[in-house]
Amino acid sequence: MTAFLYSLVFVVLAEMGDKTQLLAMAFATRYPWQTVMWGVFAATVLNHLFAVVVGNYLTTFIPLDYIQIAAAISFIIFGLWTIRGDELEGEDKNRGYSPFWTVAIAFFIAEMGDKTQLATIALAAKFSEVVPVWLGTTAGMMVADAIGIIVGIVLGKRIPERTVKWTAALIFIGFGIAGLYQYVPREFWTFPLVTASIIALVFLIFVINRLNIRR
Repeated sequence: MTAFLYSLVFVVLAEMGDKTQLLAMAFATRYPWQTVMWGVFAATVLNHLFAVVVGNYLTTFIPLDYIQIAAAISFIIFGLWTIRGDELEGEDKNRGYSPFWTVAIAFFIAEMGDKTQLATIALAAKFSEVVPVWLGTTAGMMVADAIGIIVGIVLGKRIPERTVKWTAALIFIGFGIAGLYQYVPREFWTFPLVTASIIALVFLIFVINRLNIRR
């Protein structure tokens, strides 16, 4: 149950402002919301099954402590990625399929190598459980994309995207820092290294935010 709930919450945060959530918003303006949700579900089930199998397999030849540290670092990277944000690059274009297949295929392709797929791999490696993580990340995708459709289409996007994005990003980074504190050996927690790491993280956040302002 812990792996399921952790995966659900984590992917909901990862999906906020992500390309596939933008895709859900775009498709919901063109197709019935039920069709969009079923297409998202079909694509997510297959894509995340692949991701959790890959993540679980990593634990067979890499020490678990190393995977936990790598997962914590990846969470911080996901937080920075969330601040950067995503933009659609033609994934919402109709390619001649039925609405369901248009949504499903576009989502499956957009999710390959995306933040939420990589988060799923990291979570599967962290917990070494396939089914709970698969169900949790799939449920998280459905919740997040449902929120995207409601916020973007029904409510007229009244909640500022910047607020949602920064909240999700900071929680992400917090998870990563907590993971590093738990799994990195104490001899590495020296004052100079911790100080330099904090400065580097703040600098990255500042630079990414400035680049966003200029886009």
